[in-house]
Amino acid sequence: MHDPRLTPARGDLAAKYLEGKVAAARFVDGEVFEVREPIAPLREQPAAGAMLSTQALKGERVTIYDRNGEGWAWGQLESDGYVGWLPDAALAKPLAPPTHKITALRTFAFPGPSIKLDPAETLVMGSLVGIEREDGVFAVTREGLFLPRPHVSGIDSYASDFVPVAERFVGTPYLWGGKSSLGIDCSGLVQLALSAAGIRCPRDSDMQQQALGHPLDTAASRQLRRGDLIFWKGHVAIARDTDSIVHANAFHMATVIERTCEAIERIREAGSDVVAIRRL
Repeated sequence: MHDPRLTPARGDLAAKYLEGKVAAARFVDGEVFEVREPIAPLREQPAAGAMLSTQALKGERVTIYDRNGEGWAWGQLESDGYVGWLPDAALAKPLAPPTHKITALRTFAFPGPSIKLDPAETLVMGSLVGIEREDGVFAVTREGLFLPRPHVSGIDSYASDFVPVAERFVGTPYLWGGKSSLGIDCSGLVQLALSAAGIRCPRDSDMQQQALGHPLDTAASRQLRRGDLIFWKGHVAIARDTDSIVHANAFHMATVIERTCEAIERIREAGSDVVAIRRL
């Protein structure tokens, strides 16, 4: 059974690499594009009002298999394999591989070498850019935008601990399908934090439960270690230590730090027990 979230296949069309594995009227190779907008929504259906599945950040690569002629492109993200519809206007042909990434929660891209200029863009953590040169306190992109150097790191530089990365998002509004400091959901927080530490991570909490680390007895919630992942049905949190977690959640409509026992009891009262604990 193929997961439709990760399988670019429909009855009328599918990715060429799936030929012989799925049924479709035709198979296509697809074409690689990159996201040129700071944040692009990836939706279940080609409509602005359709459910937000996830987001693609600037510089991310995506293979496009279909366009509907009404401003939407259907494809698969390179980073985590998610499939859905993106606004066609958010895509451009890639010119060269990115060299750097944004490591600040958010940063401004200025049109010139001055912080007194109106920013041309706001970029978020995880965005990918190509840096051409340095100019004083700025890193200059191939497009001629000026980024504060402390907010940019090499593409292969990683945080030593993903927990402080997650903690930096405290106060970020909750957004279903979000994965930035402008709005984030529980699994988006885990994905961003782990990715910042160089750990590949699926997008959704059920995928993360299956793929990450090794399982512990759910009774081990009293012996949690820093970095353990706690799963409920449709929800995930990161242990900060034996007594507290950080998680994006719809109860607070924000990313918060919360006592583990209080979160477990509150979620249990809402109808869900802990279903898994995974240790990386």
